[in-house]
Amino acid sequence: MERNTNMNYGILITFISYIIWGLLPLYWKLLGDVSPDQILAARIVWSFVFMLIALTVSGGWKKFTTEARMLLHDKRNLAKIVIAAFVITLNWLTYIWAVNTEHVIQASLGYYINPLVSILLGIVILKESLTRRQTAAVILAVVGVLYMAFDFGKFPWISLVLAFSFGIYGLLKKTVNLSAMTGLTIETLVVTPIALIYLWLAPTSSGFTFTELTERDLLLIGTGIATAVPLLLFATGAKHIPLALIGFIQYVAPTLMLLLGVFLYHEPFTRAHAVAFALIWAALFLYMSSLMRGRKRRKQN
Repeated sequence: MERNTNMNYGILITFISYIIWGLLPLYWKLLGDVSPDQILAARIVWSFVFMLIALTVSGGWKKFTTEARMLLHDKRNLAKIVIAAFVITLNWLTYIWAVNTEHVIQASLGYYINPLVSILLGIVILKESLTRRQTAAVILAVVGVLYMAFDFGKFPWISLVLAFSFGIYGLLKKTVNLSAMTGLTIETLVVTPIALIYLWLAPTSSGFTFTELTERDLLLIGTGIATAVPLLLFATGAKHIPLALIGFIQYVAPTLMLLLGVFLYHEPFTRAHAVAFALIWAALFLYMSSLMRGRKRRKQN
């Protein structure tokens, strides 16, 4: 019973994180006049500030210091956290650059490929197994993604960087035994000095002014909340569900992005999008139905 409760909690929290990620283009559109590198640096710095505030408000400093000391004596997990920090930074930079240079199609394709990477990592690294239905679901999703890739007609390197960077990040977060808050605080701490140096040396014409708060400055500060909240939810939820299931929940974000692009920003909805959309959501339905059947059988036994 407790296992099912944890599974349901993990699914809900992870689902909410992807809804937020799917709606984030609404926020980034407000920062269209700021360069990608300065948005990235602001995201890092203000995410770290947000985590310090969150630790203070929640009274989590004691747990943080305890876990941080343990981490310093565990070189393997420390290395994982450092790698996770740089991997997620690469993901952010690639995504921001892709959007600002009109490579949105490659970016969206990356987040459709991303779940397949998570499933692959779950099978190869964590030895997670799939039933026949789940295997069929994976094949359906692969067909959908490949159709979109071939229709695009170019080697989607942006898509692959986005897919593998977040897939590896998810794997690292799942295998490090740290609370979500401690993990994210340390991750942002690792890269914040670099971001601060960059912001200090970079021209301020399109970034944070450091002298007076403008509407743009407030939006840049808000990137910390917009970044940290879904990452905290994701890190919390990911510990309670299989990596393969995380992979399928990830389809929520690119689907929301696609809907925003079509209905709000009036971007073209191609045949490739329609076919991939149908196949991927059919795969998600098949995978979820397999999980529900498995849970019913366990209850009966």
